[in-house]
Amino acid sequence: MEILITTFILLTLVGVVILIGTRGRPMRFFTAFGETLVHVWENRGPMFWVGACVMLVLGFLFFFYASPATRIGAAQPIPFSHRLHAGHKAIDCRFCHSYVDKSIHPGMPPVEKCLFCHNYIIANHPEIQKEHDYFNTDTPTPWVKVFTLAEHVVFNHERHIKRDIACESCHGEVRDMDRLKGERFKMGFCIECHRSLDVNIGCWLACHN
Repeated sequence: MEILITTFILLTLVGVVILIGTRGRPMRFFTAFGETLVHVWENRGPMFWVGACVMLVLGFLFFFYASPATRIGAAQPIPFSHRLHAGHKAIDCRFCHSYVDKSIHPGMPPVEKCLFCHNYIIANHPEIQKEHDYFNTDTPTPWVKVFTLAEHVVFNHERHIKRDIACESCHGEVRDMDRLKGERFKMGFCIECHRSLDVNIGCWLACHN
């Protein structure tokens, strides 16, 4: 969608530039290219501002949709590294997401689960002290959700885990990521996987229930 929006804006601006340069006769852009260039030069002032607007629009789209910050994922209240925990330490996903094979929802790790290890491992690290603050004030860790679905869709984690669908199938290689980039899943992603596995794609029996 972002690419389509950007393409549409660029084509619109190109059209405006041609209309200005040809004084409302765009075919002359092709039939009298040299003359068009002269007119464009004569209108270099407006052209400069149009170009500046193009750069501003492109800059806005880049920083809104594709800035480096969007590629590394949302910042969490505590800089939890999936690469360290699930990758180097090889901790099973189900240790933290303990309901993933028992419930529709995977379950986010409560602060007690973090302190189960970190009461002993780097216990005095400032970020671990944040966990102690959450625990002492009976405050759930405000994890930021990074994987989302439309509100009318129900994804049953238990059903998929029991069919041996690997977490990576939807969530990517989290073992290689510090921050999870996250994704807003769309129906095409689910349909493609269901068709490849030759499983139910009925609307109400599968997801929309």
